Amino acid sequence: MGKRPFGIKSSYILFYKPYGVLSQFSDNSGRKTLKAFGPFPRDIYPVGRLDANSEGLLLLTNDGPAKHLLLEPRYGHQRTYLVQVERVPSEDALARLRAGVMIQGRKTKPATVTLIDLEPPVPLREIPIRLRKSVPTAWLEIALTEGRNRQIRKMTAAVGHPTLRLIRTKLGPLSLTGLNPGEHRPLSKLELHSLLASTNQSPVS
Repeated sequence: MGKRPFGIKSSYILFYKPYGVLSQFSDNSGRKTLKAFGPFPRDIYPVGRLDANSEGLLLLTNDGPAKHLLLEPRYGHQRTYLVQVERVPSEDALARLRAGVMIQGRKTKPATVTLIDLEPPVPLREIPIRLRKSVPTAWLEIALTEGRNRQIRKMTAAVGHPTLRLIRTKLGPLSLTGLNPGEHRPLSKLELHSLLASTNQSPVS
């Protein structure tokens, strides 16, 4: 795919999706969608999805080629998540997550998985997670280069540690820095150059 010039018709917006919100702009069942947090340009759409129970970074854009390159598995763009799980994973469980686990008959690609010693400073969730008093929890940072459906939830369940809370913190070179749940902002020039460089595109000066 060749380079695509961009200009005033291209929009790139970072959005911190809260818990319970669909990664789309309309819903026939009346559930909460991205539309509630606008106004947004009419022709933008999210790059990939987070399920309603997941939180964190979404990139909204009308740049079709950039969306394709960010989502195309062969380009291996990294997605990073903070993941709260039941119980503290053993080194064996962490090693299995890093090496890949079987999901629906296919092994996941190797991932970067770190057990976080201290609870990260994440915003309180509007609907708290359901904790069991007798069961401790732990936080992991997981970075993937693929985006299969509900992949992290299935991965942690496969090693015996169900996911309680899932927050995407980074998409390629982009991060949640400076945003609270429900907030959005346009990419800075530096972020835009970094994004386009990561997708082998470059802006026209």
